[in-house]
Amino acid sequence: MTESIEQKKKAIQQEIEKLHEEYQVELPKRIAEARGQGDLSENAEYHAARERQGFVRARIAQLTRYLGQISEVAAAPVDEKKIGLGSVVVLLERNSNTRCEYTLVHPVEADPVEGRISIHSPVASALLDRTAGEEVVVMVPAGEQRLFIEKVTTLHGHVTTA
Repeated sequence: MTESIEQKKKAIQQEIEKLHEEYQVELPKRIAEARGQGDLSENAEYHAARERQGFVRARIAQLTRYLGQISEVAAAPVDEKKIGLGSVVVLLERNSNTRCEYTLVHPVEADPVEGRISIHSPVASALLDRTAGEEVVVMVPAGEQRLFIEKVTTLHGHVTTA
């Protein structure tokens, strides 16, 4: 496995541990303190703590699933020349003759403003298993987009250019 996968797994594990601490120690204290204030029907602190408890529980479950998926991806055989999860892709948008760079990430990490697009997005789906030098056509809300793949850097550090 590459260093970046190990770093990502470690960061997720640390977040899970931090959330477990909050869920098992901090939130029960906040809930107990809020209960001690009397009537729970109008107790904003109690309701906020219970709402946070539900959020933390859901986030732990989401991160645990994501950690399992990362482990599966890391263990799976990969063609180091093809675009996949974690690949950084430089594209030439043929219609506007502009270049863009995207990193294909798990939906949890997606941030289009930062150039991180979900592997489930229309653009990423069209790019998966492609290589540098290929052109793909993607239907997006704005219409048809023709993308030429100029450069691919895979999760494993393999670089291919057109």
